Amino acid sequence: MQQINPLRIKKILVVRNDRFGEFLLNIPAFRALKESFPQAKICAVVNLYTKELAQYIPYIDEIIIWENRKHKFFEILKFSYKLKKERFDICIILNPSKELNIISFLIGIPTRVGYARKWDFLLTHKIKDKKYLGLKHEVEYNLELVGLVGAKTEDKSLSLNITEDFAIPQIKDVSNLIAIHPWTSDPIKQWQIENFVELVKKISANSNLNVIIIGGKEEEEKSKQYFSSLGAKNIINLTGKTTLKELASLLKKCRLLVSGDSGPVHLAICVGIPVIALFRNDIPAKSAKRWGPWGKGHIVIEKSNLSEITVEEVFDKIKLILKV
Repeated sequence: MQQINPLRIKKILVVRNDRFGEFLLNIPAFRALKESFPQAKICAVVNLYTKELAQYIPYIDEIIIWENRKHKFFEILKFSYKLKKERFDICIILNPSKELNIISFLIGIPTRVGYARKWDFLLTHKIKDKKYLGLKHEVEYNLELVGLVGAKTEDKSLSLNITEDFAIPQIKDVSNLIAIHPWTSDPIKQWQIENFVELVKKISANSNLNVIIIGGKEEEEKSKQYFSSLGAKNIINLTGKTTLKELASLLKKCRLLVSGDSGPVHLAICVGIPVIALFRNDIPAKSAKRWGPWGKGHIVIEKSNLSEITVEEVFDKIKLILKV
């Protein structure tokens, strides 16, 4: 494999346009590229929803929107024309994409990096996609891929430079907040909502913590059904009420996040708060070894059957971290 001269690299295109949690786990990879190619402009291809967070990653110089869906032929041509004018030296496709493999080849990017999937014969540098084995963390897989062009970093932490404040009108004292995210995008990773309800009630009744329920717009009605009727003054339901940037600012105020396997786990880590994450360990590709909270100071409760995780067990871990 021919060695790449960092001094000759002026523009790098990096594609990670899936969900925001997956995207955040590429921050060390972006850092590695910026440190290894300090003269290069780094352009990130993301979906529209993730743009709000991408702008707070200092290693990204430009954000390009390309949704993670099947595109029409004229959309591909238009996007290809836009990218061709940029004259990229390297393209790194972090989430395998047949469309992007084709586009990067057609517009003549000299170095095209990705996984050995989806027309990978169009790539110049590739590795086998063994993520389904769950042998290491997604952060490490991402660093392995950018390592094909010589990118590396000693700092593998997750962080976002978000300084904006998010006011919570219902709460005057924000020193004792705990966030609960009861939702997952995949039902197979879902701890029962009823368990989260019982946990919230237990926290409310047995501590002086203010409990914030968080989630996206798609969970707003379900969240009202389960949590808005609880009635306690120290339970605030903000599901569907925040943008991603506002959610990051809100999490910064919290002492802890409790969640299943979901994007807010990684967002919480990016703003520096501890996480209790609930995982199943019988599917390697979905295990905490690959998707769990990255870094130290977090707790994973992991069992082959999520129904085996009890409310009391989670509450005990909350008391352990917060000393309540």
